[in-house]
Amino acid sequence: MPRPYWNPYLAGCGLGLVLVLSYLVLGTGLGASGAIARLAAAGAHAVAPTAIDSNPSLAPWFTGDGPLAYYLVAMFGGTLIGGAVSAFAAGRFAPAVERGPRSGRGLRLALALLGGALAGFGARAASGCTSGLALSGGALLQLGGFVFTGACFAAAFAFAPLVRRQWR
Repeated sequence: MPRPYWNPYLAGCGLGLVLVLSYLVLGTGLGASGAIARLAAAGAHAVAPTAIDSNPSLAPWFTGDGPLAYYLVAMFGGTLIGGAVSAFAAGRFAPAVERGPRSGRGLRLALALLGGALAGFGARAASGCTSGLALSGGALLQLGGFVFTGACFAAAFAFAPLVRRQWR
């Protein structure tokens, strides 16, 4: 039997403490898109180095010392490992494709891929991801962080009716 979920207020306080610890230890906030960009640039450079070196968008993300030297790659890996350990400890680890009764596995995976690609494009266009802008920007009381977070919630409420029928 799985254990109950954490209290969301305690989990939020824990996340806030991790953010404070990040500023104290690393001197910078949290984020994930930089890790993905660094890993993608290193992988692409292994296959087509000239294409990366000549691309002004990807070249800054490739460094000769390897992607693991970048702190966000370590944080990204730690997040994945920590999530897996937490799921195992709570008895909630079960590989599955979450979907509604009106959507098949293929549609769900296609929509997830499309949504991930759009989110990744948006993160690169904005020079940061939701966690970097909303959490770290909000913690620093930056206006852009609050505007972005509000826009995310507004977009989620606007698009929810369009996808709700997939879950009923």
